[in-house]
Amino acid sequence: MSEKPALTIALAWPRGFCAGVDRAIQIVEKALETFGAPVYVRHEIVHNKFVVDSLRDQGAVFVDDLADCPDDRPVVFSAHGVPKSVPAAAEARQMIYLDATCPLVSKVHIEADRHTAAGDQVILIGHANHPEVIGTMGQVPDGSMLLVETIEQAETVQPADPDHIAYVTQTTLSVDDTAQIVEVLRRRFPALKGPKKEDICYATTNRQAAVKALAPECDALMVIGAPNSSNSKRLVEVAHRAGCERAVLVQRASDIDWSLLDGVQTLGITAGASAPEVLVEEVIAAARLRYELTLKDVRVTEETISFKLPATLAGS
Repeated sequence: MSEKPALTIALAWPRGFCAGVDRAIQIVEKALETFGAPVYVRHEIVHNKFVVDSLRDQGAVFVDDLADCPDDRPVVFSAHGVPKSVPAAAEARQMIYLDATCPLVSKVHIEADRHTAAGDQVILIGHANHPEVIGTMGQVPDGSMLLVETIEQAETVQPADPDHIAYVTQTTLSVDDTAQIVEVLRRRFPALKGPKKEDICYATTNRQAAVKALAPECDALMVIGAPNSSNSKRLVEVAHRAGCERAVLVQRASDIDWSLLDGVQTLGITAGASAPEVLVEEVIAAARLRYELTLKDVRVTEETISFKLPATLAGS
């Protein structure tokens, strides 16, 4: 029997769950403990199939619309946030609802609301049809917010009054791409107002920084995450730009095409903010069956942030 080839796995840190995702999952679990099953969840609580399936097994029912929820069962709004019309509709039906919107997304909602109230038109930098973008655009009157996805769109967007505009951003964007878009907007609109602290969340920023540190020393890099996870897809893009051309997104170990690692001596691994650590451990275990592994950490910072649960669940 031939010896297994050697492989070094370099693990990015920080990786995986952020405080907002952790809080959202806890809200669903606590709601199930408090109210019993079923508890309804509007939209995937976070973008990760493993997490959603696990919560479904515990009694969560995932729906796309509030209309799919009965009046007499609790409903949880996902970490991505919802338009103002959704809690208003829940209140009109006298439903019990729990808002699992990430506090950093709520911060963007508050900014958009404040700018609109002050008479400024808001430009949202983000990806069309992403749940977070839909939720943020739903904080202001229909049609009043302008969406910009690219540098090209930043060059052509036409606000109603260039002297009264502001911008906010989706929290899971590429830090570098967003900076370039903001640079274009500031050049075109000197009166542009922005957030006092950047909207891209700490977890997105830290995970991208970790990949930038990791990618140059890796022959290949795996991002553990879902294909509909914005922050996970951005990590693949960041790895490519940082010099690791063989960077791929995988949901879990069973999805890996191991032939992609032919000739690879150092494999980088990270995980998107909605991917649980168990999936990273699963990939390492699968690699151990095929390789003689050496593990090492590549750390860029430590994270100590946590968010409180809603008062209705905090004591449960």
